[in-house]
Amino acid sequence: MTASVVEGTGPVAEGGAVGDSPAPKENDNEVIIKDSYDERLANADLAPLKKQSWSWYNIFAFWMSDVHSVGGYVTAGSLFALGIASWQVLISLIVGIVIVQLLVNLVAKPSQRLGIPFPVTTRFVFGVKGANIPAIIRGIIAVAWYGVQTFLASESLDIIFLKFIPASHALATDYSFLGLSALGWISYGVLWVTQATVFWRGMDTIRSFIDWAGPLVYAVMFILAIYLVVKAGGPSHINLNLSSGAPLSFGKSIPVMITAVALVVSYFAGPMLNFGDFSRYANTYKSVKKGNFWGLPVNFLVFSLLTVICASATVPVFGELITDPIKTVEHIGTPFAVLLGGLTFVTATVGINIVANFVSPAFDFSHVNPQKISWRMGGMIAAVGSVIITPWNWYANDQAIHYTLDLLGSLIGPLFGILIAGYFVVSKQRVLLDDMFTLNPTGHYWYRNGFNPNAWLALVLAGIPGIASAILPTPLKQLGVVDITWIANYSWFIGAGLGYLFFVLLERYRPQMPHLEASEPGVYDGTIAD
Repeated sequence: MTASVVEGTGPVAEGGAVGDSPAPKENDNEVIIKDSYDERLANADLAPLKKQSWSWYNIFAFWMSDVHSVGGYVTAGSLFALGIASWQVLISLIVGIVIVQLLVNLVAKPSQRLGIPFPVTTRFVFGVKGANIPAIIRGIIAVAWYGVQTFLASESLDIIFLKFIPASHALATDYSFLGLSALGWISYGVLWVTQATVFWRGMDTIRSFIDWAGPLVYAVMFILAIYLVVKAGGPSHINLNLSSGAPLSFGKSIPVMITAVALVVSYFAGPMLNFGDFSRYANTYKSVKKGNFWGLPVNFLVFSLLTVICASATVPVFGELITDPIKTVEHIGTPFAVLLGGLTFVTATVGINIVANFVSPAFDFSHVNPQKISWRMGGMIAAVGSVIITPWNWYANDQAIHYTLDLLGSLIGPLFGILIAGYFVVSKQRVLLDDMFTLNPTGHYWYRNGFNPNAWLALVLAGIPGIASAILPTPLKQLGVVDITWIANYSWFIGAGLGYLFFVLLERYRPQMPHLEASEPGVYDGTIAD
């Protein structure tokens, strides 16, 4: 059996077929494609990496880009308005983000050890064909959020245009198409092209972008916080307790704190599932865990505190509580503040959009048809799809979000639970990498016609309660039947827990996955230390 090293310009390599030409000079974009790999399962974007070179800082920067966004700012600030004391919010934030860190460490391991992205990793659990369904589910969710995040960032750009180009006011009020003003289309188009350009240049460019984007947002957030504190008259004039209404008793505050923890975990559910798309590039698993520590508990806590300081200071400065950083900058009004703040939050949103909603569907859609869809083409499919759904209309419709993203999002939990159970419990971290790239019925991950029936049954059994917990509470409340809307906050936990449980039980009583020994040829044993 022979193997070829392939080089390209995508995140790994562009193309697929391997010729007889000499192997190119080694670089970070090279993958290994063996002769035994079926071209219907492998291209130079999905195959195992030859070299993994990301350090802990690159993982740390990934999380900075994911956290430092308008959505992250609003989410962190909203926890302080749940009616619990600031110290209780702080505890909830710490507990929630530590849970995220532990879960991310788990899901990162198979991709880091095997050097493959998330959709390929699911093959050893769902089957070499069955893995397409998790890929499609995650890809569709990413497309929807890609459009929404681009739209939210475009609103920051609108503010800049309106501040510095007076003629743009007419574009914002007099002309519109498909529910969006002419100015909105211009801003959306500028950001769409910018993000596509960064993405098109490949994963090395994306890594460089997120390496500086996160620190830039931090710098501006510190400047904004200092400005607002000084404008408020100093720290003594700021009340960091953003809770509204009468203080809750300790007993009543406990369920609210648990809800806050659940909201933190749910906020990271999407990037947490496909984190393997990035951990595959890490040089060691230790680097992943170190990057996750600095990027999640430490980074999230510091960013949350900056958020609270900025939001709290808006009360004495502007006479009202403002939890949206874009509106805060807009209220400051000075040209420099509008320009610096607007461009910074545009950069922040572009950062999270690329890492969470562009790279993911690129791998997911390429996985569906590796012969015809490269990583770049998969990403552009997502980009075009994000325009077709007209996210500004969709985002403004609560029912549309509730019955689409909530439905699909409720499947993220079961997928996560099944993947974790399959890798750590059933397979005991032992995987035959080469068998993940063959359609030969004798392959270990062929199962039944390429599908693992246990994984699909577990997905259905866990998915139904997960979907029900996300979708049914609102209409039941509207009909006056019962108010159980609180349960929707825990749909991810319900799905993940049941997915894990059902898959372990099914594999115990009707085993499908192979039980491999670490000494077998070609087995990657994840229990071996770096």
